[in-house]
Amino acid sequence: MTTIRLKENEPFDVALRRFKRQIEKLGLLTDLR
Repeated sequence: MTTIRLKENEPFDVALRRFKRQIEKLGLLTDLR
């Protein structure tokens, strides 16, 4: 399972973008489709 940790004072949308990038890098999105 892919997880990310919110850094201190990090906006949620920045963390979400980082999460999406990590998923794309691992190729999980194509597996789900």
